[in-house]
Amino acid sequence: MPLRDSFPQFVRQDVPLSVYTRLQLGGTAEFFAEPENEAELIEILKLCRQQNLPVRILGAGSNLLVPDAGIAGMVIALSKPEFCRITADGQKITAGAGSPFGQVITHSVSLGLGGIEAFVGMPGSFGGAVCGNTGTIHGGDLGQWVENVRISDFAGNVTVLSKNEITFAYRYSSLEDGIMLSATLRLEQDEPKDLAKRMRKLWIIRKSQQPAGDVASVLAFKNPETGSSASELIEQTGLKGTRVGGAAISEHNAGFIMVDAECTSDEVLQLLRLVQEQVAQKTEIELELALEVW
Repeated sequence: MPLRDSFPQFVRQDVPLSVYTRLQLGGTAEFFAEPENEAELIEILKLCRQQNLPVRILGAGSNLLVPDAGIAGMVIALSKPEFCRITADGQKITAGAGSPFGQVITHSVSLGLGGIEAFVGMPGSFGGAVCGNTGTIHGGDLGQWVENVRISDFAGNVTVLSKNEITFAYRYSSLEDGIMLSATLRLEQDEPKDLAKRMRKLWIIRKSQQPAGDVASVLAFKNPETGSSASELIEQTGLKGTRVGGAAISEHNAGFIMVDAECTSDEVLQLLRLVQEQVAQKTEIELELALEVW
């Protein structure tokens, strides 16, 4: 039986992915699913495995570049309420992978749970933040707060991993090999007012470092683990403001790539390669992408 006929209630075909990404670029998904709950997710994963259909998981799309040609196979969005619940128990907060990361932060602060307020203003889903081990100079890495993670493999087998079963490194975790369903953080008790004050201050700092205006933008490169930041290296190389078609390096912060309404994904890729080549040639430092390219 064709895949769409098996799940007509939540599987669609030829769905434009640009509307699901911050850059609003890219082609269509051959199949696109928004399961209502975990049981439906497991069913679709098992059927995709049976039909040898590749599967990709779509988060908030805040750091995703979809190719102009689109994506073959199945794209699954964990966007329904079942995957976006946030609950607390003492110093622990548990959130679904689809929860907006910002909501997890503000909910924790309102409960007087500190530790992740330093990540305020960082876009994306909670699942993406945990799996990518997001971090900041003001608050370290998110992985340090993780107690356990509920995860499925691509065959639909669900397990719970404790922190000591997960590898966290700079902007990386071993969770990227599976599908995170939810995670529990163990945070520190603090005064909600003090946490809120700190959070507002850090939000102002982060916003001041980002390009202003209505043009879509995204942080393109990871900072090297030693030495100058990616934005400093790009600026030193003289690439600030460099443009390829509708994609340009931000004049405000060279770590960001900005796109206009006529931009294509291919133009972004050309600009990314140009930056990597020029920085490597002039500084002997290989910049690694922070932007996820499908």
